[in-house]
Amino acid sequence: MLIKGKKIMVMGIGITGVSALKLLSEHNNELSVYDEKPEVEIKEILKQNQLDNVEVIQEEMVNMVQDVDFIVKSPGIPPDNKVIEFAINKGIPVISDIELAYNLGIQGTIIGITGTNGKTTSTMLAGEIFNNDGTRTHLAGNMGTGVLQVVEGVQKEDYLVLELSSFQLEHTFLFRPKVSLILNITEDHLDWHGTFENYMASKFKIFANQSGDDYLVLNREDENLKKIEGKTRASIIWFSAKNELPQGVFVMNDSIIYRNDGSMEIILALEDIKIPGAHNIENICGVVGVMKALDINNDTIRTTIQNFRGVEHRIEHIAMKNGLDFYNDSKGTNVESTIKAIEAINNPIVLIAGGYNKGANYEKFLKVLQHKSRALVLIGETTEDIVRAAEKIGIKDIYRARNMEEAVSRAISIAKIGDAVLLSPACASWDMYQNFEERGNHFKRIVKDLTE
Repeated sequence: MLIKGKKIMVMGIGITGVSALKLLSEHNNELSVYDEKPEVEIKEILKQNQLDNVEVIQEEMVNMVQDVDFIVKSPGIPPDNKVIEFAINKGIPVISDIELAYNLGIQGTIIGITGTNGKTTSTMLAGEIFNNDGTRTHLAGNMGTGVLQVVEGVQKEDYLVLELSSFQLEHTFLFRPKVSLILNITEDHLDWHGTFENYMASKFKIFANQSGDDYLVLNREDENLKKIEGKTRASIIWFSAKNELPQGVFVMNDSIIYRNDGSMEIILALEDIKIPGAHNIENICGVVGVMKALDINNDTIRTTIQNFRGVEHRIEHIAMKNGLDFYNDSKGTNVESTIKAIEAINNPIVLIAGGYNKGANYEKFLKVLQHKSRALVLIGETTEDIVRAAEKIGIKDIYRARNMEEAVSRAISIAKIGDAVLLSPACASWDMYQNFEERGNHFKRIVKDLTE
């Protein structure tokens, strides 16, 4: 896609939108911006960023969209937005920040990481391994730093590790990573994509343009990922945390092994892994597959994993007070993620859950919780949905809370010495918070205040 001298509209005036406008303004483009904020507020943001020449388009001016060459959409704008629907019906290309960066000629070796769960942990671990190997590495994508914020600083010899959401991948067309990693695919964001098939199709765009010179790292234990075999031109590296494989990365004799063309390499012993949970062994196996694709030294891989302590808001042990362990798993924004958190904790659990409704089936995580549950404390708009699902399978100790303060206070009063108080909502945060980070940080502040 040609970028220079075009009429382009950017949707969203947040970090992604402002970064896109700044980059596009350097290429002799006629630019406009759409956002649902009041016009005066949008113009103030443009002024602060020296973007005074950008035209502001409001929803009632939607017909003006038909004159643009393409639209750059911020990830947070839903697909049923009227402007998006209008543009697609008119055949106007809608692209994500990832696609824009690629079309701007981003340099470096691109590693794309996606999956329903484990993306951030895997992205952070991969970045640390590359850095420890002595190569300048940039982390971006869905994890806080937009790719458009780093694109100009990436050199040819660098690594660029991208955590990619389904929202970003859905609007890619030419994007092509050197190595792609898909950790798992389970139901999520059905409120956004409409069907599981649509969600999965968005994720699978990560390898759509890969060739025989590229690599695709896949979880052999995921039934949906097995279907990819024979449907990609990339070289597949399989990984499994449960079964020995004839080729790829797997666990055997309490060690992570890499087998290639009959030769076996021991990467590291499981006892050397510091982050809890069987799901993290899967994440590590996937990252090892990425490293083997790029021929990274085994000693560097091993030492980095041994020293890796995980990421904030993901089964983060934040305190042990009065005989209780407190865990912040605010990044548990879907059912499968919460299941993994529950399975990673051996103590009886007082679970704080609930939040924005993404159309999930809550019975699945409640059946896992049932065998470990001391009590269930619920917040947010999904409270009654989860109550009904819990009562249906026989969970009785259920409590409602109006906010996080009340939830934590109730959890502490219910818990017994030796229990774990776990925030793992199984839901997004958008009904009460801007994002999962804000929710997790609030939980941590409340725990600190109440336990001190």
